[in-house]
Amino acid sequence: MDAEAQKRAAAARAVEYVQPGMRLGLGTGSTAKHFVDLLGERVRAGLKVVGVPTSEATHAQAKACGIALTTLDETPELDLTIDGADEVAPDFSLIKGGGGALLREKIVASASSRMIVIVDAGKWVDKLGAFALPIEVVPFGFGATLRAIEKTIGSVQSLGPMKLRQTKEGHPFVTDGGHWIVDAALGRIDDPRALAHALSAVPGVMEHGLFIDLASVVIIGGPDGARTVERPASR
Repeated sequence: MDAEAQKRAAAARAVEYVQPGMRLGLGTGSTAKHFVDLLGERVRAGLKVVGVPTSEATHAQAKACGIALTTLDETPELDLTIDGADEVAPDFSLIKGGGGALLREKIVASASSRMIVIVDAGKWVDKLGAFALPIEVVPFGFGATLRAIEKTIGSVQSLGPMKLRQTKEGHPFVTDGGHWIVDAALGRIDDPRALAHALSAVPGVMEHGLFIDLASVVIIGGPDGARTVERPASR
C-alpha cells in the first residue's frame, strides 16, 4: 500500500465506529478527506448523522457529499470526532495543524466525548517534533509575539528554526480565523505537555498544534491494512 491507500484503510476502519444518530466532528486534511468521502457513501445509503466541520474546506466537501451539517453553537456536545494528525506518539500526544486548521480542530475535538485519530504508518513516531510544530498567532504585534514564543520554547527545551508560513505567492498564510501560523522546527519534543502549557500562556498565541489528552483511539493504516491502538485510560 502507498501512503494514500494506507490513509484510506485507516479512514475505512474509522467509519465502522459511526453509529446512526451520532453528532460528529469532521476533521481536516488528506486523511480526514478520505473519511468524509467514505462517510458520505454511508449517508447516501441511508445513515443519519450530523457533522461539525473543522474548516471551510471540510464544510464544502461534506456538503457536496450530502452530509447534514450543524455548528457547535447549535450542537455544543459531540459524540465523536475523527481527524488526522501530522505526528502521533505512543502516549497519544499529537502534532496537528499542517493544513492550518488547528484552532477549529482543537475546539471541535475538545467538545467531543471521544476523538479517533486516523493516520498512515509514517505518522506514528517514537517522539514528536520531526514535523514542525504549527503555532497560530494574531497578526497584530507579530514581532513581539515571535520573540515571546522563542523565549518560551527556550525555557522548556532546545529551540530550532522558526518560520512564518507563507503561500506560494509569498504572502502570509491566513487561517480560516484570520490568523497567521509560525512553524517551529524543533526536531524533538521531549515533554509535549510542558511545552503545550507554556505556549498557551504566550499573549498573541491563539493556539498551538500540540494536542494533549484528546485522542482516545488511533487507527494506523499500514502496508497490511489498518490496526487500532486504544489509549489505556481513554476519555
